[in-house]
Amino acid sequence: MEPHANGAGSTSASDATATAVGQPVRQPKRVAFVHEWFTHFAGSEKVLEAMHEHFPDADIFALIDIIPEADRPPFLRRKVRTSFLQNIPFIEKFYRLLLPLMPLAVEQLDLSGYDLVISNSHAVAKGVITGPDQLHICMCYTPMRYAWDLQEQYIKNSRIGRSPLQWLIRWQLHKIRLWDMRTANGVDHFIAVSKYIGRRIKKVYRRDSDVIHCTVDVEKFPPGPGGGDFYLAASRVVPYKKIQLIVEAFAKMPDKKLVVIGSGPGLPGLHKAAGPNVAIMGFQPDEVLLAHMQTAKAFIFAAEEDFGIIPVEAEACGCPVIAYAKGGSTETVIDGVTGVHFHEQTTEAICAAVEAFEEMSDGFDRDVIRAHAMKFSGQRFHDEFRALIQDRWSKHVAELAGVG
Repeated sequence: MEPHANGAGSTSASDATATAVGQPVRQPKRVAFVHEWFTHFAGSEKVLEAMHEHFPDADIFALIDIIPEADRPPFLRRKVRTSFLQNIPFIEKFYRLLLPLMPLAVEQLDLSGYDLVISNSHAVAKGVITGPDQLHICMCYTPMRYAWDLQEQYIKNSRIGRSPLQWLIRWQLHKIRLWDMRTANGVDHFIAVSKYIGRRIKKVYRRDSDVIHCTVDVEKFPPGPGGGDFYLAASRVVPYKKIQLIVEAFAKMPDKKLVVIGSGPGLPGLHKAAGPNVAIMGFQPDEVLLAHMQTAKAFIFAAEEDFGIIPVEAEACGCPVIAYAKGGSTETVIDGVTGVHFHEQTTEAICAAVEAFEEMSDGFDRDVIRAHAMKFSGQRFHDEFRALIQDRWSKHVAELAGVG
């Protein structure tokens, strides 16, 4: 969308759209984006950046913003309006422990002056307060997992998960679930990042959603020749990514090589679990990751992700993906065509999937794999997002005018 003379966000297609009474559709003069927190630049931040291109003058709100200036992309080189949590000393060290305060914090963000509010939400961003004349669209990565189906894992991983204080956590999560359900009513339209998340939105909130798969910058991942003698795993090393599980699986396959790229709190554990056939490289620049994706036998992905951008990046390089068949991977990896699925998060399942892949590895066409990845391109995202916003905003204006 091109910038509007009075703010942000219009398109030539929208300019031509008219209400039922024949008047041009008024464009949103003030647009706001609401993000949970800026602590690093990863998948959801990339989607926010793409959405912000349609409204380049839009204001950005978040609970906290602690990304160093040197690491900030151009669209974040502006003042991000933050909550009272930003003022807590050393917040970057323990912000996740303040989950019980986050509903209160997000409700204090003043969105009253905006026509269009777009929340970019996997936890509490959708809980901002908007009025009846405002349009609130939520780009939803998932209903808050640690309050719903991952409650037990969240409690297990917390430092007090085995103490009597766990019941305080359970009580807080109970209260957050009630809040999460109530605030779903304040969203006018949900966008799901995958069909899988669309089903979760329906299950938790009893709401329909439009599916727009995440934007993937496939052009930055050109196809490579393949031919490497190693498998590749790359991710932040945190529990739910299951990198440890992949390393443990390859410890049982000493004749097969694995390269792991990524950093995070679980990195020391990887070194302990790795055998001589596993190379733990830690953090590497983008060009090193790209070179490995272009030459690896296959990319291993064991997480249950809402969408999962990095398997698509690997596919853009022509690299087959061996993926856990749950979540977004069921939509981004085609079993037997662009990779191989496994159905349990166990070392045995990963080993069996690697063996199955090797039996059929000659049948994978790198051009076909890349062509599939191109279906998730940035241009596709922009086209779908633009069309949806135009449609929802036109209907919103018609409602305000009492038309239809």
